[in-house]
Amino acid sequence: MTGERPRPPHHLAVREAGEAAFAFRVPLPLHRAIYVSDAVGGAATSLLILAEILGESERNNRREGLTSALMRHGGQFLQIIEGRRTDVDRLMDRLRVDPRHENLRLLSDVAVSGRRFGDWPMILAELTPEAARLLNGEALDQLSPARAETLLALAVGIAPVPA
Repeated sequence: MTGERPRPPHHLAVREAGEAAFAFRVPLPLHRAIYVSDAVGGAATSLLILAEILGESERNNRREGLTSALMRHGGQFLQIIEGRRTDVDRLMDRLRVDPRHENLRLLSDVAVSGRRFGDWPMILAELTPEAARLLNGEALDQLSPARAETLLALAVGIAPVPA
């Protein structure tokens, strides 16, 4: 462990003027990506592999200043990722070559004004009864971006965003 502190969702900029230094907070634009993919091999059913994914993701996302929620259901992964555009893009590039899943399909890729999933570097979104009603027997890859986001929010206990 390097002892690095997690990067906050903003950037601390420093401007030097003569002998004095002034610090001011510059809010960085946030980005949100939602994807669905097909789990490969044991990643579709193994609790150990799921725990490994969650642990690795928590460490990496904390380091990169990302927040995320992941659902595994019906042999598919559904994930929402929030953070700075460059960090989200870098993670998406890593995910596209991760052998634990394939056929990654981007459902949504948009700029946002704030984080929907708080300060969680990674949270497991479990299929609660309320979330299962919203899914209504459909596969995760059949969801619209809005339904996918609502499903993940319900699964982690976040109040839905009014329409």
